[in-house]
Parts: sequence; structure tokens; C-alpha cells
Amino acid sequence: MFNHSMKNCIRSVIFGLLFVACSSKKDPVSTPVYTTKVIAHRGAWKAVGAPENSMASLRQAIRLGCYGSEFDVQMAADSVLFINHDTSLQGISIETTPSSKLLALKLSNGETLPTLQSFLAEGVQQAKTRLMIEIKGSRISQDRTFATARKAIELVKAMKAQALVEYSSFDYEVCKKMRQIDPTANVVYLNGDQTPEQVAADKLSGLDYYYGIFILKEDWIRQAQQKNLTVNVWTVNETLSMKWFLERKVDFITTDEPERLLDLLKQ
Repeated sequence: MFNHSMKNCIRSVIFGLLFVACSSKKDPVSTPVYTTKVIAHRGAWKAVGAPENSMASLRQAIRLGCYGSEFDVQMAADSVLFINHDTSLQGISIETTPSSKLLALKLSNGETLPTLQSFLAEGVQQAKTRLMIEIKGSRISQDRTFATARKAIELVKAMKAQALVEYSSFDYEVCKKMRQIDPTANVVYLNGDQTPEQVAADKLSGLDYYYGIFILKEDWIRQAQQKNLTVNVWTVNETLSMKWFLERKVDFITTDEPERLLDLLKQ
């Protein structure tokens, strides 16, 4: 993870680079051909005022026709899998609290804190928008993170949702473990500290890095593409940044502004 000071430093460099790159002359008669797909970050929540990682945000991503809706999975004390980004909700720790207590919690729109099972049940009712599962790291132990990943894969299989689901993690060993558990699964790495060569050698599906990393290491985009790895960038919310990555034909852009990116793709 990046701390705020590091992110601010990277952003200042990024916007300078983007301004120069996007200000250069382009053929005025050429029409861009974009191959990039849109992933709604924690669902499509921002424009409609829905809570992040809610059923409402998932349904809105599906209504918009996003390629995918990303969400965060972590395990309660009794091994039930819940959807939430932060390690706690309303001051209650997710992984040290039993599911009976967590199911009593309400999101800001009145929804019950969703489980992975409820998300999958909603997702399998359609076939267009993929469910992008991020396995959150446990604060207790890496073994517990492994268990979260294993249980997620088992539940996906039990609900026959494999064709709709892709996985990610900031923990490289967890990514490799998921590929061992299900060699057919699409698994991408999030932390940004592995080269395309290493990711390909470990037989992961692709790189899913903070957008600043790809701007500072643009050659990684080309290297990943040459190795048939997918390239996803997060979290790209500004039009200038979106255009930069669209021009480089990355496979996916993860954004809090899916409506803006979808509009750009139509231009």
C-alpha cells in the first residue's frame, strides 16, 4: 500500500508527465480505437450516492454495462466471507467478529453488510459484468489470508460462478496460492513491485497496479502485453489520466468514475 505523502509525491510527477504527453500533437483526422474495458472500483457508487462495496453499487455497475465490478472480500471470525474494504465497520472488526453480529450491521443506505454469497447470487443472474474479487489481507496471519482465498474459490465453484469471477490480492504469495488451488482462474497481482517477467514466470494472469507505477514505468505496459499478461490500472479518475491509458491500450481501467470512462470510450 502507498501512504498519503508518497501518493501525493507520485501524483505531482504524474500530472506533469501526463500534461506533456497529452499536449503533444496528434493527427487531427485519426479516430481512436480503444480496446480498454471498464471496471467499477468497489462498484458504481459515486454518481448515485450508494455505499462502496454494496449490493446497490454492484447493481449499478451491471446497469451501466461495466466489464467488471471490483469488491473486497474478508473473512469473519466464524469463516463467513463478507464484502467490505476497511478492516472494521462502525468500529467493529470484521475478522474478529462472528457473522451473526456482522449481519446485524447496516450500510448507509439501509442494506445489510453483504456477504460474498449474496454478491455471487446477484452476479450470476446476468452474464455481462464480471465479479472482480480482491482478497483482503488478514491482520492476524497470512495463513488466514490463504484461508480466505481458498474459501472464496470454493464458494465460487459451488455457486457455478467461475466464468464470471476474477481474483486479485496485494499479497504475491496469496496470488500464487490461488493459481495452485484453481489453475484455470484469472489471478492478478496488485502491489506493483513485481516485474512483468516475474509475474509471467509465476503463471499469474496479469498486472493490476496503481496507475502511477505504469506512468513512471511505461515500459512495463509493453513488456506485459508482449508476455500476454493483462494490464489493469487503478484507480484512474481524471480524464487526462484515462486518455493516457486508453492511448496505450491497457486491457482494463479501474475507476470510481465509470460513467466518465464509458463516455470517453464512446467518443
